[in-house]
Amino acid sequence: MGLISIVTVNFNQHQATLELLKSIEQHYPKANIEIILVDNGSDIDNGALFKTTFPNILYIRSAQNLGFAGGNNLGVKQSSGEYLFFVNNDTEFSAGLLEALSGTLANNPLIGVVSPQINYFDDQTIVQYAGFTRMNYYTCRNHCVGQFETDQGQYRNRICQTGYAHGAAMMVRRDAMDKTGLMAENFFLYYEEMDWCDRIKRAGYEIWINTSATIYHKESLSVGKNSALKEYFMNRNRILFIRRNAKTHQQLFFFLYFITFVTPRNILKYLTSGTPGFVKVLLRAINWNLSHNTNSTDLGYQLK
Repeated sequence: MGLISIVTVNFNQHQATLELLKSIEQHYPKANIEIILVDNGSDIDNGALFKTTFPNILYIRSAQNLGFAGGNNLGVKQSSGEYLFFVNNDTEFSAGLLEALSGTLANNPLIGVVSPQINYFDDQTIVQYAGFTRMNYYTCRNHCVGQFETDQGQYRNRICQTGYAHGAAMMVRRDAMDKTGLMAENFFLYYEEMDWCDRIKRAGYEIWINTSATIYHKESLSVGKNSALKEYFMNRNRILFIRRNAKTHQQLFFFLYFITFVTPRNILKYLTSGTPGFVKVLLRAINWNLSHNTNSTDLGYQLK
């Protein structure tokens, strides 16, 4: 296989990142790969630890947290591979992963992005992702195929188109990336890979999945399973995604749907689940979209 650039981003999770690097070394000790680690505004610079333990990595430190897209984009700018494999630092590899994904891209030049099957790390018999359905642009809803199902091989060896790649593990053809451009950094967190996939599709490429390959994901290490940060960006970026990718009539329907159904439903959920402070977070997410254009770099959220 040609040179593969593996790009991963660390934010205050040096132990998880070390475990990822160890799993790559275990499965691909002599492969034609380059590993690019972006330390994305972590409180402590662990560069010496990373480089001492894994001297062959390319280590890049950003003093500022650039978000998911910004951190990955920083790594892309230093990469040389024909294919770029973007992986969360809270994942671990399995045998045959790179061969399966790079082979999929090599066999069909129309494929711009391919993801493997993703299973949860804590219980590797449980599926997290076996593809996405297409987006309903009227509601900004789609379905993650297989999520929470017991893996009994029901999705194995599917090599086919899917609605979207998964940001935790996606291999991208450089030609498609060069034609489309990098991920939009103003998403910061969530929906940026879906926005990227839509742009890649509009550039004439396809999004595929190859479930003969598997990666294991330790989900939600970065932002927690229930946080104001997550709630803000999930809501803000859901609206932003529609503004950037849906047609005008779809946008109008979505805005009505979001204000009349999603907003009161979420407020009721916050009030009954002991998180009333999230009401202000939701309203701030809505207000950002009313007061900012789709390319604004103002996140509207004070990062710690």
